[in-house]
Amino acid sequence: MRTILISGASRGIGRCVAEQALKDGHRISLGLRNIESIKGSSLDPLYTSNKKILINKYDAENIEDANEWVKNTRKIFSKIDTIIHCAGIFNRTCLNFKSGEESQINKLWRVNVLGPWFLTRASWKDLCKSDHARIIVLVSMSGKRSKGKLAGYTSSKFALMGLCQTIRNEGWSEGIRVTTICPSWVNTDMAKSINTIRKEEMTQPKDIANIISNILKLPNSSVPYDIPLSCNLEI
Repeated sequence: MRTILISGASRGIGRCVAEQALKDGHRISLGLRNIESIKGSSLDPLYTSNKKILINKYDAENIEDANEWVKNTRKIFSKIDTIIHCAGIFNRTCLNFKSGEESQINKLWRVNVLGPWFLTRASWKDLCKSDHARIIVLVSMSGKRSKGKLAGYTSSKFALMGLCQTIRNEGWSEGIRVTTICPSWVNTDMAKSINTIRKEEMTQPKDIANIISNILKLPNSSVPYDIPLSCNLEI
């Protein structure tokens, strides 16, 4: 049984990942910007009386939220051996952005890059105490190639990939294994306006949850670092 921090579990991929982790018997500590978003669901410990679920207020832009989340999880569950970073935002800020859109770029970097950085840093000592720690990061195919005019989003995801490589380097000797998952279109709210591919042909959140479930079962010697997922042909 693992003790897993999961960010961005209020909907989409994050929620599926959290639900699968519960099915697998793990304890999950959820970091949520809007705690009301899981009220009455299978992830609501007040509704299900499930003592393997811990809810924490978490804004990825706030380093103190990361510190308090880790501190609270350590207090209640005694250990942390896994982080699954699912929180992230998307916008269409282009290279030649309009005056005043600088704030959109800054927010992309604070949430998509600094959020995972701060939470990983806050959990580092706990992860190092385990000889089978895992850090799994939902990146995006936009962290591996650039398509269209998404300068802001793409640059934040390339930076996140670089951060993940460094986390892997620094954690290797401590038994910490890192996996980046890089899907193209996933059938979530982020892709609801896409009409070039049918929703049923997109990667499904439950499939990503199953991939993560399998990663958590692997020994340190067999953990993949990078998993690209394409629901359409990438050339």
